[in-house]
Amino acid sequence: MSPAIVVMKRLLLPSLGAVLVGLGGLLGACDQNPPAPSSINSRYTDEQPALSGNGQFVAFVSSRNGISQVLLYDLKARQFTPLPGLNSTMTIAQNPSLSRNARYVAYLAGNQGKPDLFIYDRVTQRSEVLTSGYRHVIRSPSLSPDGRYLVFETDRRGQWDIEVIDRGAAIELDKPEG
Repeated sequence: MSPAIVVMKRLLLPSLGAVLVGLGGLLGACDQNPPAPSSINSRYTDEQPALSGNGQFVAFVSSRNGISQVLLYDLKARQFTPLPGLNSTMTIAQNPSLSRNARYVAYLAGNQGKPDLFIYDRVTQRSEVLTSGYRHVIRSPSLSPDGRYLVFETDRRGQWDIEVIDRGAAIELDKPEG
């Protein structure tokens, strides 16, 4: 074997081994589930932010788990707050709005093209649809600080108008002291 071939073997074989090990690690990482979100910013699409009235929470729409979903981040604790029962793999969530202490999260969600307006209560961990059977397009919901009133845009009259939903005096309000 010529000295040039021996030198090339010594140089190329270790490099080739490192490339194969690197590729093996990369392929192994592809089989793993993505890590749980830990930072407010990610390499995925994060959009439509809404800040709670007390400035502690931010809700936004993210695609970081492979679907469009509403996430809630506690700026004080620097961690995500779980929202069990809010997001579904069958719907697209968008346009979140928060009450004062983020007890209530208003959002649009739908799977048939036209979204409905929902409100999620973090205490009961349940979502309630507020516009079931509403035949018109809804956009830009905004929740009052106490969570009683919701305003949104609608095309009900053939133009964009503002409508208000009063959830009633019987609801438990999101109070300043929590």
